[in-house]
Amino acid sequence: MKTYIFPGQGSQKKGMGEDLFDEFPKLTKQADDILGYSIKDLCLNDPDQKLNQTQYTQPALYVVNALSYEKKIQNKENIPDFLAGHSLGEYDALYAAGVFGFEAGLKLVQKRGLLMSQARKGAMAAIINSSEKQIRKILEDAKLTAIDIANHNTPSQIVISGLQEDITKSQSYFEEAKIMFIPLNTSGAFHSRYMKDAEAEFEKYVKKFKFSKPKIQVIANVTAKPYRAENVAQNLIQQISNCVKWTDSVLYLLDQGDMEFEEMGVGDVLTKLVNSIRKDWAPERKATEDKSEQKLESTNGKSKEPKSDNSKAEKSLNNKESESKKEKAKPTTQQNISLNAQEMVEHWNNVYPIGTKVISEFYDTELETRTEAMILFGHRAAVYMKDYNGYFDLREVTPAE
Repeated sequence: MKTYIFPGQGSQKKGMGEDLFDEFPKLTKQADDILGYSIKDLCLNDPDQKLNQTQYTQPALYVVNALSYEKKIQNKENIPDFLAGHSLGEYDALYAAGVFGFEAGLKLVQKRGLLMSQARKGAMAAIINSSEKQIRKILEDAKLTAIDIANHNTPSQIVISGLQEDITKSQSYFEEAKIMFIPLNTSGAFHSRYMKDAEAEFEKYVKKFKFSKPKIQVIANVTAKPYRAENVAQNLIQQISNCVKWTDSVLYLLDQGDMEFEEMGVGDVLTKLVNSIRKDWAPERKATEDKSEQKLESTNGKSKEPKSDNSKAEKSLNNKESESKKEKAKPTTQQNISLNAQEMVEHWNNVYPIGTKVISEFYDTELETRTEAMILFGHRAAVYMKDYNGYFDLREVTPAE
């Protein structure tokens, strides 16, 4: 089975969609007519430096994601089994599912982006390697309960959202608890209670539209379950101020069977998130299956046959060969997902010297390592960044080209 996933705000970059606009001139013209400016010029040249402004970012990403999907399904064999999108990306998933047409989707996104851009004095931050329970406890103890959980991106990556002064104040409390805190470059407190005014205005606008039943199952950010035809409008309205349940959405899809994910549009942010979620899901699922198997064997009065010495020897040989290959291979971020913390540190230090340039989806500019990688708090593989003056988890960085 296959799921196409669509990224949201934060994935935009100058030059995106370069090979798409001329290939789909009709849709590009429709976008220009609705927006009142050249979407191609905005995405490729960004002449007025507006691409990173919310009211321009969201329509731009919607169009590029939609055209990417159109290009993909020119071969009708490429129709997916499921669709999902992160925040703004959910509109592309609904478009791909036939819930609304290209123009209607763009009008909704244009209005959404405008309303969200008007929410001022807000901020967001990514909290790395902490649970929601621990985050809420820290905020409660700091008397910062006006901060909301905005995104469950992975089990080890949760985004908080609130007033700028509260988010800034919270940083010291997380750092005191030795938890990584990364401020995000956003203009508002998205997916929080502070978006209620925007949500109320958006509700009035959404009521002007009619929606069709999804032709392909779309997983909703708000519920982490498939959309139902009667709840399309309500889900889109609530999404603005509610938490994006991306982790639960991906877990739902993984539980459907042998699932392959393919990211449409710009970048690979969601692909990295899916890989991180899959890493935690696989051992948990295996443990559950093992328990079920043991219970079944117990019920049948059977036990597993012990493995032969030959089998053990063969496994040992295979393990040695595998380790040999690991030593020779350059450890990419994707490979790191399957390694434990100590192996990640050893591989990193074998390949990347101090002073290595790296990039992270959480930081706008290139960073430089100041130390070797090390184990923090007994379990976390991390490296100290010179330009950030703090630690980054090795799973959250990629060596620059």
